[in-house]
Amino acid sequence: MNKKIISRVLLALAAYGVFVLLVVNFYDDNPSNMKWEDREAFNRQYIAKLKLDTFTFEQALTELGSPDITEAKKSAGTNYQVLFYRTQHMKSDGITTLEECTPLLFSNGILTAIGSTAYEQFKSF
Repeated sequence: MNKKIISRVLLALAAYGVFVLLVVNFYDDNPSNMKWEDREAFNRQYIAKLKLDTFTFEQALTELGSPDITEAKKSAGTNYQVLFYRTQHMKSDGITTLEECTPLLFSNGILTAIGSTAYEQFKSF
């Protein structure tokens, strides 16, 4: 009886291990595949950990996915791009607005500002 129980427990643990291995290797945990609530939470947590002057535009696209809104311009030989990622739900109208997003300002591809000051700086250039 004990050997039968132990063998079933070991078989269940082995099956669980295979399941975990398959999920880890084949599940695409991409922000664009998340529900909007999960994506907002992911964006908030990820953006909270960012450090200025070390995060790049390419990393933003790779790690956070396509922005919800973006603006760009060139001023005095510097390329400025602001990416808006949705981080807080305000109104269920199917439209993402600037107020529902956190802006990330990139100067020549390097993160230089986060939040409302980022967009203010972008508009001032």
